[in-house]
Amino acid sequence: MTTTAPAPPLTGLTPIVVRLKLALLRNGLRQSGGRRAAFIGSAVLVALLSALQLIGLIALRGNAHAAAVTVLLTAVLALGWAVMPLFFQGGDETLDPTRLVMLPLRPRPLVRALLVASLLGIGPAFTLCLLLGSVISLAHGTAAYVTAVVAVVLALLTCVALARTVAAANVRLLTSRRGRDLAVLSGLVIAIGAQLVNFGVQRLGSAGLGRLDPVADVLRWVPPASAIGAVDSASDGSYGTAVAQLVLSAGALVALLVVWSRTLTRLMTAPDASTVGAAETSGSRERTATGLSRLLPDGRVGTVMERSLRYIWRDPKTKASWATSLAIGLIVPVFNAIQGTGSVYISCFAAGMLGIQMYNQFGQDTSAFWMVATTIASPRDAYAELSGRALALLLITLPYATLVTTLTAGLLHDWHTLPEALGISFALLGAMLATGAWSSAHFPYTIPQDSRRNAAPGQSGLVTASIFGGMIAAALISSPVITATIWLNATADGDGWTWTILPMGASYGTAITLLGLHLAAPRTVRRLPEILTAVSKE
Repeated sequence: MTTTAPAPPLTGLTPIVVRLKLALLRNGLRQSGGRRAAFIGSAVLVALLSALQLIGLIALRGNAHAAAVTVLLTAVLALGWAVMPLFFQGGDETLDPTRLVMLPLRPRPLVRALLVASLLGIGPAFTLCLLLGSVISLAHGTAAYVTAVVAVVLALLTCVALARTVAAANVRLLTSRRGRDLAVLSGLVIAIGAQLVNFGVQRLGSAGLGRLDPVADVLRWVPPASAIGAVDSASDGSYGTAVAQLVLSAGALVALLVVWSRTLTRLMTAPDASTVGAAETSGSRERTATGLSRLLPDGRVGTVMERSLRYIWRDPKTKASWATSLAIGLIVPVFNAIQGTGSVYISCFAAGMLGIQMYNQFGQDTSAFWMVATTIASPRDAYAELSGRALALLLITLPYATLVTTLTAGLLHDWHTLPEALGISFALLGAMLATGAWSSAHFPYTIPQDSRRNAAPGQSGLVTASIFGGMIAAALISSPVITATIWLNATADGDGWTWTILPMGASYGTAITLLGLHLAAPRTVRRLPEILTAVSKE
């Protein structure tokens, strides 16, 4: 008599996906000690921040503006969840559902499993702490506490579903080269967000929390902030309003799940036509490049300019560096001007931020620098190479610095100081181009393309010497123009001659740039082997 083996017990999809998420996390931490240390450090930092936020929100209990703060905080939190997949998609491998396309899975169980798995991690824990603090600060009475439990669940699930829906809708973009470029710009988003938060906190510190009430009155009807608003409504005895706000949040959650499910169905069944779009985009790029080349100088200088501009547009790290410099160079002087605490001279910060791009020019080429090195046979060739790179930088920096300085002067209504600030900016920019060319020859270092590091191991000292040493040298070199500006403003009859700082700074910056390129060219020729070795390290 033959016996058949018992059938294995059926296991739901949700436990499998949860175990998969935990296995991915565990195996990722086993890859290296650095990654493990980074995760532990991040967890400790987030735990401390969550505790402080929780204590601060609980301290708001009984405050007249507690509802405005918590509703606005929930709305900002939801916005962060919506943006997060666009910039940090690589941090969670389960955000890409196309990896499961070959498995016989239906969208509805997959949505449920991925939603539960998404609740595991540092981000959901941080969100849960903020939501708990928010409802504790608002809840008064039994009905409010019951509403708070439902509100926390709805708000948390809505935030997670929002992130998943955005990730699924943009998965083709996120897994392409453009998506990787977008991820590199996450530092820019953080920098801009930090400046905006700082600006908002300063305004609230001077105007009080009452400024948030009109915004909160609108957001309390926008999911998932409406769930937190329901707790406040229940505390006030407006039970009908609380139910309506909870229904809004529940409806938004259902809508997100439906959109997510349909997106998954399309991803699992539709062919990927991204290659067609890539081919069309490539053709348009070639036409654009041809048009640009007609506007550039002839010879090696024009060729180097075009190559440098393509690096800025195509290379992820170069693009991220430029975008960050452009954004911060505008934010610092403009935000200070808006707050009324700035000065037109702070706009020189824009020229300094972009002037840094001249440092380590050869490191951007990495090991491909050997192709450039084989074409440099004399100081004349090196001069043309450095001149093309400097002119490409000037093509962006010069109008940008002028725009930022003019905008700052307009916000401060200080047009009289505009010529002086422009003159100092031009002199500083010229000094940074000169020191950048010299530094590129003396302190080259690798810029790794496959990680977030800015230099190869053991080259951090070169980065410091190149950037900070060059910046100090540039400030000293441009000191004659700065000194002339101070002297004209200090003398009694010099106020009418301050406009001369503009032509003086432009002429001085041009002369210093040409001198720096002439001095760096022969040194570059002699150090070609050393430069190639330095920029080729991994």
